[in-house]
Amino acid sequence: MTQANDALAKKRFFAIGAMRVMGAIFVLAGFVLIRGGFELAGQPADRWIGVAVVLLGAFDFAVMPVLLARRWRTPKNR
Repeated sequence: MTQANDALAKKRFFAIGAMRVMGAIFVLAGFVLIRGGFELAGQPADRWIGVAVVLLGAFDFAVMPVLLARRWRTPKNR
């Protein structure tokens, strides 16, 4: 691997890790909204916003790293 390819791989590894961390933070923030830990728009709306944030966080945590890894995969003909 060349030095440029190695640097690119490190950046991509960091991006995938950052995506997982942000997904986990979104899930935690969504649960706090659902529980009523802080208020945005009032309680009935906060629960639905919290559910949406949890679903977005779960998608960011579980699906997006797989999609990024698939997109950045080395071609098989190399």
